[in-house]
Amino acid sequence: MSVPGDPGSDPRGGDPRQSNILLITVDQCRGDAPALGDGPRPGQAPTPNLARLAAAGTTFTQHFTQASPCGPARASLLTGRYLMNHRSVRNGTPLADHFATLPRALRRAGYDPALIGYTDTSVDPRTVQPGDPRLTTYEGVMAGFSPALAVAEEPLAWLADLRARGFDGPLDYPAIYRPRPGSRTTAQYDATISDTAFMVEAASRWIAARRDRPWALHLSLLRPHPPWVVPPPYDRLVDPADVAMPVRAPSVAAEAARHPLLAYLMQRVAADSFFVDAEGPVSALSESDIRHARAAYAGLLAEVDAGIGRILDTLERTGQNDRTLVVFTSDHGEMLGDHHLFGKDGFFDGAFHIPLIIRDPHRPAPPGGRRIADFTEAVDVMATILDWLGRPVPGEVDGRSLLGFVGGDPPAGWRDAVMWEFDFRDVRDRAAETRLGLTPDQCCLAVVRDRDSKYVHFAALQPILFALDEDPHEQTDRGHDPALAARRVDLMDRLLTRRLLHAERSLSNLSVGPGGLVAWEGPRV
Repeated sequence: MSVPGDPGSDPRGGDPRQSNILLITVDQCRGDAPALGDGPRPGQAPTPNLARLAAAGTTFTQHFTQASPCGPARASLLTGRYLMNHRSVRNGTPLADHFATLPRALRRAGYDPALIGYTDTSVDPRTVQPGDPRLTTYEGVMAGFSPALAVAEEPLAWLADLRARGFDGPLDYPAIYRPRPGSRTTAQYDATISDTAFMVEAASRWIAARRDRPWALHLSLLRPHPPWVVPPPYDRLVDPADVAMPVRAPSVAAEAARHPLLAYLMQRVAADSFFVDAEGPVSALSESDIRHARAAYAGLLAEVDAGIGRILDTLERTGQNDRTLVVFTSDHGEMLGDHHLFGKDGFFDGAFHIPLIIRDPHRPAPPGGRRIADFTEAVDVMATILDWLGRPVPGEVDGRSLLGFVGGDPPAGWRDAVMWEFDFRDVRDRAAETRLGLTPDQCCLAVVRDRDSKYVHFAALQPILFALDEDPHEQTDRGHDPALAARRVDLMDRLLTRRLLHAERSLSNLSVGPGGLVAWEGPRV
């Protein structure tokens, strides 16, 4: 095993005494949103710095998260485990404290992994006393990280910074996210003092101060997560009149009739999560609000892009670019009005297809960068980072290293489909359970998706099948179409096989008996 400071080490990524890891996540970013390579499509804003990163690295165009919302998605990203294995199924569902995690693995490699932002990790109640304040919030920090700047939904640190700068607008939450008078989506603050600028400045200072020692940093940016308010000048990059309207059924009623879960979500997801002054369900937003939302989303992503450019400039200015692994991704996607939904709930691709770019300083990309269309998953990120450091990947990790793709030598026997899960239980309010007549443990679904088809299996509701080769926008459920019966059976078989192969195996390949402990270590397939 190699650790920073070990003179005899020779990891695959280079000398760990000089190796830095920068994991950047944004929140609620669709895989089709960043304008890379060919430039923005109508209704998008340019993202030149993500394109700059992609041109020097590898872009995975068919990358999917394993879960939603934030807490479950980040648990999969940072443990390398499917939802079925880590079981932190909702924001507020505890994450078991005994899991191997990326920050703990980095500590074992000799790093002190820092966090700027958040992980939304709910504490394991078995590790704290009753009445511990950590039991009152889902916004905990995953064990193993050293918080350099912890950010919560109520952004107290940023509000304090605004106060110190003499900002004359509201200094409380959520009023800080109300738009300027006379505007629908223009923020009351500008981009020099925004929440994104605050976090990027903290990260830039942190990186610059560590130019002569190896480090690991997880920068977890909030945007383009709503509320939909955008600081100038990014508020004017996209005209709402120019955005494409969402792909959806002709009416809310027609969409709701497609499946009971859709009917529930269209009434349950609240519009004030996106516009703080809105009322009612998100499905009732007007066409004007939808257009403003999609334009605001593009502006927020453009602001994030500028911040990432500043981070990349800091790496170059401080001479750290050629020894820093940069990984850019999102926790989950955003529906943006597709299927009359906003947010990240459900089973549609918009909520689960996310970006992934990896720039490896030791594996230069060809001019213009690499683009990989093989299916990759959020659980692959932990395995990739540890592999880059030459560290062992814990056997219970469900993902596989992507370094072969990054180095131009694709791994053999790679997956031909992706799997993700969504849990819609509500053990606090019982909203889903009451509306759908289910127990909490029945409120779950699993998806298997290949290039041509997508199968959604529910524990207690009717399944769904999309023929993506004929219906790429997931408009028609073909689950009961006799012509596609064989396709459905094949996907059911593949989903069951995937779940069997990835059952929790922390101790499964150990045997105690005469002669002592015997262990088998190796891939699942």
